[in-house]
Amino acid sequence: MKTDSTIKFIPVNIAVLTISDTRNDSTDTSGKILVDKIKELGHVVVSKKILKDDKEQIKKTILGWCDEAVDIIISTGGTGLTGRDTTIEALDEIKDKDIPGFGEIFRMLSYKTIGTSTIQSRAQGIICKGKYIFALPGSSGAVTDAWEGILKFQLDSRFQPCNFINIIPRLKEK
Repeated sequence: MKTDSTIKFIPVNIAVLTISDTRNDSTDTSGKILVDKIKELGHVVVSKKILKDDKEQIKKTILGWCDEAVDIIISTGGTGLTGRDTTIEALDEIKDKDIPGFGEIFRMLSYKTIGTSTIQSRAQGIICKGKYIFALPGSSGAVTDAWEGILKFQLDSRFQPCNFINIIPRLKEK
């Protein structure tokens, strides 16, 4: 993986959504990790929210951000297999396109850390209304794996040979 320092870094607006029935501002370690990593790379965190595992509220929040000056949405939580985990179902109802490689690479990286337990992860990347949306598991380890192994590269306009940032203007093409 190669970052070309001769290319200009392009900061984007990112919203962070924590989905949990138990987390609040003081216990949301995964959301805090994301906010810190996003800012450290040089992007702008334009919004951060914590929601209960409620499919309709998840859809409403994400669609609201899709209509604002948000380029990327990263969620944490609600991607497991239990009946309360509805993040993926919410995204499936609003997506325009899947980014299948995101979940595939996430599970490959996660396998190196937690072995076959990664089979319970439904981490996903999609495009909705020209915005990237990445749904990560709720654990701080999973969030760190996703950031350090995928997102910090793909959300850097200097990363070569290609990255998500450089094609943002083309996501709404017909």
